[in-house]
Amino acid sequence: MSDFTIWTVPGSPFSRAVAAVLVEKGAPFKVVRLSPSETKAPEHLARHPFGRMPAFRHGDFMLYETQAVLRYLERIMPKPALTPADPKQAARMDQVMGINDWYLFQGVGAVIGFQRVIGPMLLGLTADEAAIAAAMPKAHVVFGELSRLLGDQPWLAGDTISLADFTVVGIMDILSLTPEWKALTAGRSNLVQWLERMRERPSIAQTTMQAVSAMADAA
Repeated sequence: MSDFTIWTVPGSPFSRAVAAVLVEKGAPFKVVRLSPSETKAPEHLARHPFGRMPAFRHGDFMLYETQAVLRYLERIMPKPALTPADPKQAARMDQVMGINDWYLFQGVGAVIGFQRVIGPMLLGLTADEAAIAAAMPKAHVVFGELSRLLGDQPWLAGDTISLADFTVVGIMDILSLTPEWKALTAGRSNLVQWLERMRERPSIAQTTMQAVSAMADAA
């Protein structure tokens, strides 16, 4: 029986980061499925007052905000380490995690990924082409910066995989399903190669939308 529980709509890239890190740590966990409408229901707002995902529980300890959850998991399960020992690489990890939350998700993933993938899949919506077009300039800035920071390294913070990689992969995986992916990665093949490396990891293969949905069904 697992002491870890994640409440999420399957497919959430932030919840996927938490689930993937738990898999990396070898820690079993339970997924409780939410529908999109349930994220604003009183029961979920008691777990996460901002109605976002994931909400997380370890035993009787409740926590929300993905970065806080990931760093908590690092502290209580330090092996395998997913924070670089080198201070500069650790700072780069923190920087990339901030880029993910403030720029890759806000205004890019939350627009292009939602309009192209999540909205049609989960809510039956038709993509708003004007909103997508308006998001593309910011998307190019974000992709350009992530490509620059990655450079010829294997991972986003340096030569070892880190929380930054698990934070970014969920949104990038969704965006890779959109027609805009080709334009966003033109001249930025290092990001395509990085995503391929991430997809080779069992923790990523085991935390797809379909896999998380199956976990919730089995709980």
